[in-house]
Amino acid sequence: MRRRLTEQAVLFISIMKWVFLATVVGLIVGLSTTAFLKILNWSSLFGERFPYYFLFLPLALFLSAAIIKYLAPDAEGHGTEKVIEAVHKHSGKIKAMVVPVKLVATVITLAAGGSVGKEGPCAQIGGGLSSMFADLFRFDDKDRKKLVICGISAGFASVFGTPIAGAIFGVEVLFIGNILYDVLLPSFISGIVSYHISSALGITYFYHPINFVPVFGEGFFLKVVLAGIFFGICSALLIECLKIGEKLSGRLPFSKPVKGIAGGVVIIGLVFLFSRQFLGLGLDTIESALQGTKIIWYAFLLKMIFTSVTLNFGGSGGIVTPIFFIGAVSGTLFSSFLGLDPGTFAAIGLVSLLAGAANTPIAASIMAVELFGPKVAPYATVACVISFLMTGHRSVYPSQVLAIRKSPSIQVEMGKEVEDVQARFKFRDKSLIGLIANLTKRIRRK
Repeated sequence: MRRRLTEQAVLFISIMKWVFLATVVGLIVGLSTTAFLKILNWSSLFGERFPYYFLFLPLALFLSAAIIKYLAPDAEGHGTEKVIEAVHKHSGKIKAMVVPVKLVATVITLAAGGSVGKEGPCAQIGGGLSSMFADLFRFDDKDRKKLVICGISAGFASVFGTPIAGAIFGVEVLFIGNILYDVLLPSFISGIVSYHISSALGITYFYHPINFVPVFGEGFFLKVVLAGIFFGICSALLIECLKIGEKLSGRLPFSKPVKGIAGGVVIIGLVFLFSRQFLGLGLDTIESALQGTKIIWYAFLLKMIFTSVTLNFGGSGGIVTPIFFIGAVSGTLFSSFLGLDPGTFAAIGLVSLLAGAANTPIAASIMAVELFGPKVAPYATVACVISFLMTGHRSVYPSQVLAIRKSPSIQVEMGKEVEDVQARFKFRDKSLIGLIANLTKRIRRK
């Protein structure tokens, strides 16, 4: 009996400890996120006062790349990826200089029209401040990692106004197919606190309840399954587009700042060739897609290209908002194929692309409820899981660690970062896939 009471006492103290620490992290991240979002909003409004503000993109990408290169190289990229890398490789240690550099570089990029998001910088700023907090009070490596993960959750929650999805995102995004349950409580607390701090300080969020959902039937359910497959393919295309941009940038014999000038010129050319709707966050286009407005069919491909060029040629910012854009417009495209409600499938596409590209099907499914209401949630969840599986063993976050195989017929090495994973196919002769593979081989021989 005494032993049981002792165990409960230890657990009680541990819970109180993490309730307090997570609350502090939520407060810190909520305040920093609010400051970042207000500065970002002001700079974007100022830039858009000029009709051709995007002509400053070469200078903006040059400055962004130069600031990062010479002041804080760890601030490069889309934010969340670097925090994941810090958790896996450096026990959550993030240099203090990353915080101001990431903020300034992202504001410069978005103000000039760079195609990036705002959640990655908030995750990196939140993670950086959490790491500094841990160092200030001399926490050990294990506690620092937990605090940094709380910073990811809090940053995501306060940016999108989705405290539950944000909390799950922080503990789900580190591994493909695994959730860190020991960080679940502090992640929830930090996410909720951060969200309420930002709300209280005037940050408003986008919610769009979906009222039109057809009565459940076999035909509609099959269309949702096909939608999940389609969105998974779109997720894989986005990841490959980012890789192609990285390879092209790597082949240029110039420094990063000079590459920024080249990337800015390319984006300006694309704007004059197509449209300026692919610049910046693209929130107007996302909202139009959710309202059922017709969008040009190749919009999702152009947004991939704009985003890849921006991120790989000196720009700084997140990747989730572009994912939302691509998911929403690809959803309207899919709905046009089968004569479905475009707003409903824009919503399903928005969360399904996140599930596939980021390998976070649980967080994406919860986000569907928080953003679009419970009516669409069952269908969105099915599409999210299928998209997650269809994307394969790849991710917009190369530092994610692989914890599952997405098919027993695919051989991959567990415990490795996804960028180092090589998928090999091994079919059992009696399996359906094996029979199809053997039949294909025989046809080729003939």
